[in-house]
Amino acid sequence: MRVRSAVVRVTAAVLAAGCLTACAEGAPAADPDRAASTAADSAASATAGRTDSSAAGPGASAASARTDKSGGHPSTTGGRTSDSSGSSSGSSDSSGLSGSSAPSGQNDRSSAAGGHPCSPSVSLDRYSDALDKTTFQGTFVGNLSALTRDTDGTLAALSDRSVLIGLDGRSHRPVRAAKITDEKGAALDAEGLAVEPGGRYLVSSETEPSVRRYDRSGALLGRLPLPKPLQVEPAGRARSNQTFEGLTLETGSGTLTAAMEGQLTGDGKDSANRPLLRFQTWQRQGSGSRPTPYRLGRQYAYPVDAGLGVSEIAALPDGRLLVLERGFTAGVGNTVRLYLADPRRASDVSGVGGLPGGKAVRPARKKLLADLGACPSLGAPAHQPQANPLLDNIEGMAITGRAPGGRVRVLLVSDDNESAKQITRLYSLTVRPGGH
Repeated sequence: MRVRSAVVRVTAAVLAAGCLTACAEGAPAADPDRAASTAADSAASATAGRTDSSAAGPGASAASARTDKSGGHPSTTGGRTSDSSGSSSGSSDSSGLSGSSAPSGQNDRSSAAGGHPCSPSVSLDRYSDALDKTTFQGTFVGNLSALTRDTDGTLAALSDRSVLIGLDGRSHRPVRAAKITDEKGAALDAEGLAVEPGGRYLVSSETEPSVRRYDRSGALLGRLPLPKPLQVEPAGRARSNQTFEGLTLETGSGTLTAAMEGQLTGDGKDSANRPLLRFQTWQRQGSGSRPTPYRLGRQYAYPVDAGLGVSEIAALPDGRLLVLERGFTAGVGNTVRLYLADPRRASDVSGVGGLPGGKAVRPARKKLLADLGACPSLGAPAHQPQANPLLDNIEGMAITGRAPGGRVRVLLVSDDNESAKQITRLYSLTVRPGGH
């Protein structure tokens, strides 16, 4: 995507700590290298106060205004070339974060102690710019708008220039690339990515919007049904370039969720003056060779911080979501906040013409986990003004494994838009969602 909304300043967050009993399946259950980080997080948690969705906003948030989504203009900058020789593939640990090394290369920073606190619930383990302005087999490795674990132990990344890119699970080096298209062979504005248990890909495009299915080679298999109000105006009520930005599949329940980045025309705000977005779900029964087709599920409202949009979502095994909210202001930089959202008791608003829809309509509840502007910069460079030079246009998020104490490993990626002002950067986090 071309960078999202705008905020005037970046703020730090203080929030709750807790324990998540169910974590991403198949990931390492222990990580002795991070014992020091666990102790530090526990000590910080003792001083934390709870942050709840009933609050008017995260900490001392300033008012903000939307600006241009790009945060930098496209350029034809060159860069290092990443060779596939030396990359391992599906046999590597899919977590990529449990004591493994980050991508080798310039500006890779990690901590021997295993984490740098951003808040009582989130620590930054390392970042890497090793993928920035690189190519793989003639494909530019950038414009990355989505990230998820793949079934073969690798990571699947999605370029919004209509390319699926596989990354090694440990080194994060590219191992494969495949172009994808729509039914007419045209490129997509691809923004969201999920992987079915059988290995097929689900890709959302914010042009129509749409969710399409592809096989491992990138061949189109079909598309999912879509409610008419979510289509772009004039066919529906969605605004151009403000549709399906996040996509996640909860493997256990078969629930697929797509997050709208911006509001539908006619939808309003909650009592805390936060714009209400719509998250659409689909359901599918069975995981064998003949699962049922996806059918439309419930739709619920999500209160996004003023001036921000939703750039990505990732499902936890218990039905809750990690939600990335992101904005950009020229001359100030990016704001990126990580929230925990609980939609399990949210009302179905698929039949509600205009949000908030009355007192009987319950949006998803959310809790701030961290404002990433409060993370230590670790000496990260920035190519445009940023309140924290660590930040860039973060668009992709994957839960890659679990850590001791109910924590999960999370990998973020930024979209450089092929701009000299922006960076393709990977961020390795350890997150304690808390609660059940």
